[in-house]
Amino acid sequence: MKFRYFFLVIGILAMLVACKQPESETRGGYSPPIGKHMQMVEFKLPSLTENAVLDSKELEGQVLLVTFFATWCPPCIQEIPTLIALQDSYKAKGFSVIAFSVDEGDPALLYKLIEKYSINYPVLLADLELARGFGGVSGIPVTFLVNREGELVKKYLGYVEHDVLEEEIQKLLGAG
Repeated sequence: MKFRYFFLVIGILAMLVACKQPESETRGGYSPPIGKHMQMVEFKLPSLTENAVLDSKELEGQVLLVTFFATWCPPCIQEIPTLIALQDSYKAKGFSVIAFSVDEGDPALLYKLIEKYSINYPVLLADLELARGFGGVSGIPVTFLVNREGELVKKYLGYVEHDVLEEEIQKLLGAG
């Protein structure tokens, strides 16, 4: 439960701060580029959608959209159709969405969510160590864009519009 409340409090604080920033800095929840050459953290975790262990090494050379979410977070749920559409549109081009749930306890709610929305991308359970590996997750949803070299190139705070994500994904796929 501590993990859930930590993200709830941090998420509320992040939203309050984001509301006070100029529009040009928060378009689609965009946060400035992450530190130069920050590599995505390695992981080997069971995927709730694929009934297999997902090793981050299997994702090398792909463009990734990594999101941290929870079943109790309305903006997180609002993003699911966008993430499904992006996975459908770009999977064959070397792209994947990877979703890390910060839910704690029995994953039954996650399985229901996966089934309800027919989620087509890997959903994994996160922990604090994994979140720290992404430079810290201060609220949810938070989404990271990872280039083909495994570098975290952008961080988006809060709900992000489909067109904003698609534009950035297309740039990275075209550059590869």
